[in-house]
Amino acid sequence: MLLGFKTQLKINKQQRLLLAQHAGVARHAWNQGLALCQQVLIHNKINTKDKIKFPTAIDLHQWLVASIKSTHPWYDQVSKCAPQYALRYLSDAFKSFFQKSKGFPKFKKKGKHDSFTLDGIIKINYRKIKVPLIGWLKTYEILPTEYQLYQPKSVTISKQANQWFISWKLEVNPKPTEKNQEFVGIDLGINHLATLSTGEIFNGVKSYKKYEKKIARMQYLNRHKKLGSNNYKKSQIKIARLHQKIGNIRKDTLHKITTYISKNHAIIGIENLNVSGMLANGKLSKTTKTIGDMGFYELRRQLEYKTQLYGSKLIIVDRFYPSSKTCSNCGEKKTSLPLFQRVFKCNKCGFESDRDVNAAINLKKEAVRLTVLACGLDSADTARVKQEKRATFVSIS
Repeated sequence: MLLGFKTQLKINKQQRLLLAQHAGVARHAWNQGLALCQQVLIHNKINTKDKIKFPTAIDLHQWLVASIKSTHPWYDQVSKCAPQYALRYLSDAFKSFFQKSKGFPKFKKKGKHDSFTLDGIIKINYRKIKVPLIGWLKTYEILPTEYQLYQPKSVTISKQANQWFISWKLEVNPKPTEKNQEFVGIDLGINHLATLSTGEIFNGVKSYKKYEKKIARMQYLNRHKKLGSNNYKKSQIKIARLHQKIGNIRKDTLHKITTYISKNHAIIGIENLNVSGMLANGKLSKTTKTIGDMGFYELRRQLEYKTQLYGSKLIIVDRFYPSSKTCSNCGEKKTSLPLFQRVFKCNKCGFESDRDVNAAINLKKEAVRLTVLACGLDSADTARVKQEKRATFVSIS
């Protein structure tokens, strides 16, 4: 399976300038191609009878070489892969837009999400990597040469908070681990990030809430600095590094939680939360920052590939499944359950439990049911198999 690897680069001033030139050319190619695509869409909207074919990535590159590259000689100072991949990514962005899975592509600004991609002969050696045209680039950590089955064909170099990073894909073999639990359900929440059906509770780190006042103070002190001045740039870098620190703390916590769950549980049931809808809900405006700070989507994304890596299976339960309103003991469903009620009490059987634990148990049962259906067995067959196993155990004993 393919895994992504990303590490920080240890570069000098000359290399920093060269990387910035590559990112600038890639950004310029993206913006020029986006402007051309916008003109084509406007022309086709006005002239319905005389429409122009929407350009592909190859068409955009041919147009760039003929019209743009000839008038901008600084294109020859960088690798040809930087503008090529930028136009390829632009073509993919328009495909996603036409399929209505993403929004309309936007123009890129200098200093925001600077990145470019290179391909060719790439060599990895201990703490340095050789990329085309740029040469050897040092890293702060040892590169995973012993785990990869082949040399990467392409690398992506990006800039975050005045620091440059390099990333590529590794082909690794899955490493199944011994499981302690066969089935487990996970309920995600604000008070506790993840509550397992076994009773284990994982709290979110809430890194943004921890540094929110510090960010506000730094932005307040930066309000009167002249736009584009050296002091303004220094202050912006400090703010960006603090945001990067907040994100790193959140990712570190999520990685530890998802690794533990994937290694020790065979089948994992998790609800399909509509995180974007929760963030857009006006009634949850007070908790919007907390929802974004917990990282629900990132936790699910990490579980999706870590379950494949460690030999587990992830079951996505439908978002409309009433896991919180259903009694995990008798199956009675409540008509309503306000958020302030943190203890679930069943009016039919008298069962009482923590709200999140009850929901996690229901998600576990739903994961068991979906697994049984996927195996081609119904509830009667499942009961018969359990009875046969019980009878076999009694006869042997």
